[in-house]
Amino acid sequence: MEQKKRLVIAAAIVALMAAAMFASFGRSLFALNTPQVILPAPSAGPGGISGPDGPDQNYQQVEVTTQTVTGVVATLTRPSSCYRELTVETFWSGGSSVTQVQTWTDGGWSHSRQTLPSGAVRHDLTDGKDLYYWYDGSQQYERTQADEYSSDLAQHIPTYETVLELNPGEITGAGYEIRGELPCVYVEVRRSGQLQRFWVSVDNGLLVSAESEEDGQLIYRMTAYTPVQSPCPSDASFALPGGEALHTVGE
Repeated sequence: MEQKKRLVIAAAIVALMAAAMFASFGRSLFALNTPQVILPAPSAGPGGISGPDGPDQNYQQVEVTTQTVTGVVATLTRPSSCYRELTVETFWSGGSSVTQVQTWTDGGWSHSRQTLPSGAVRHDLTDGKDLYYWYDGSQQYERTQADEYSSDLAQHIPTYETVLELNPGEITGAGYEIRGELPCVYVEVRRSGQLQRFWVSVDNGLLVSAESEEDGQLIYRMTAYTPVQSPCPSDASFALPGGEALHTVGE
């Protein structure tokens, strides 16, 4: 009986010591940065993620798979101020068309200038609430309601962040690939009867390329391999055709 009491007392002392150690060191341990996904460097192998070396780095290396790709995509953030150019191609039986697009983004505003296959030039200006659009040579514009996807729609590009909302079963492929000499996270999705592919830059979170296939035939391709200017050039225009400026870069 006496021995049992001594064991109980010893156990209590050990528990108190453990609690004291946790109070002293536990908080600092949990205060360390949460292990973060490190996006791939050009030297990383296919499907792999590489991170910096060194014992003081608290990083988690993550293989890009159909199960992990949404977590990797969630770490990507587009620049809030930039200018870039892209090419959009559409294909059909016996033909195709090409649209050249320039896009300026700053302070929540986006201005897209499209040179359409017909030669006409269309402008779309939006802040995610209202969308204004007009054509070169006209002083008239139209205004309609917008949403968070309006800027991408104006550029004729898919909003790759919708991948985060997908059922994992819809993601049929994922990995790390070089696209247009740019390191990208690759996602392949099958939905609504189409096979869609996305290549997202690990450097700036922008969509570098996208493709859509239907019944095994390519029907859409977007590429944006030219260097991105960030921040947006100071002379970028966010004005209506009559000259009314709705936004000024940097403000």
